[in-house]
This record gives sequence, C-alpha cells and structure tokens, in this order.
Amino acid sequence: MGTKKELLQEKSTELLQILKTRFEKHSDRHKGLEWENIQAILEADPEKLWSLNEMEATGGEPDVVGYDSKTGEYIFVDCSVESPSGRRSYCYDREALDKRKENKPKDTAIDAASAMGIELLSEDQYRDLQKLGKFDNKTSSWIVTPADIRKLGGALFCDFRYGTVFVYHNGADSYYAARGFRGSLRV
Repeated sequence: MGTKKELLQEKSTELLQILKTRFEKHSDRHKGLEWENIQAILEADPEKLWSLNEMEATGGEPDVVGYDSKTGEYIFVDCSVESPSGRRSYCYDREALDKRKENKPKDTAIDAASAMGIELLSEDQYRDLQKLGKFDNKTSSWIVTPADIRKLGGALFCDFRYGTVFVYHNGADSYYAARGFRGSLRV
C-alpha cells in the first residue's frame, strides 16, 4: 500500500509562504499571473504541494514560469541558480545504475524525479528557463534524453557557459558532484 503524499498543515502553510515570497520576488518570471489563483489550486491538490515541497527540500527553489492556456495548468520549474544540491551525483536512469559494477551512485535522475512526482526538463524547457536568468554557470543538469540516444548508452545534459546553453552527452551511467537535474511540475 502506497504512502499518502501529503504535508502536515503547518508545513503546507510554511511552503505556501516560501512559494508566494519567491513568486513576488521574481515577478519577471510570470508576468500577468496572480498568486491567489495558484495558491487556491495548490491548496486543493495536496499531492502537488507535496511534490513542490520535495523540490524545495532538495534545493530546487521551484517557481512558476508559465501558464498553459490549453490545459489550464501553471508550470513550476526548479529555479535554483545551480543544479539543485540535493539531487546531484546521480546517473541518468535505472538501466544505467544496474549496469554499473562498482561505485554506484545512490540514485538516478529519472527514479528520483518520479519519486518526487516531477519530470526532468526537456532541452526546450531548459532553454526557456535560461531566458529567465542565468542558471547552471558552475553545474550541469541532466535533461530528457531521446530514446535513440539512450538506446546506444548515452544521455544528455545541459549547462550555461559563455552566454550560451550547451547540450552535451555522456554515458548514462556517469555521475558527477556538479551534475544534478532540474524538474518541472504542472498544477
């Protein structure tokens, strides 16, 4: 039987205040959106609030970066300056972890994101994030890897150097102290 993914009332109140403060401080990330509407949706969906808490607790500093008018969903993304500190030193996915014979990392980016109820950013989402600020100047972040690349043993990651977003490849089983992953959540 699964564990209910819900925060205690006190923690929910504290997280909503953190998110509201960040929302107001970085209003350029979400022009034309109103916090009250977002808060009402979050209060009605404890599991999404739990996922945002997981993002926050691992150093992601989630913030609203858009609204999808087709689905009526607000889009939260990890907006920490560097790749979230609590989600680094992970290889890409379970297959890569299982293939490692020794020095296995503690988790995978895909498994950790799934457990948190979030998704890794795509390359397009990562590029869109960089339009809102300068992220990953010292770190890098795994991104969703196309199946044909992953089938050959590779995985993709991005960073921001020299005023440019770079997309790189690595073996999916690799992991580094300066590489984590950024996630997105639709509410």
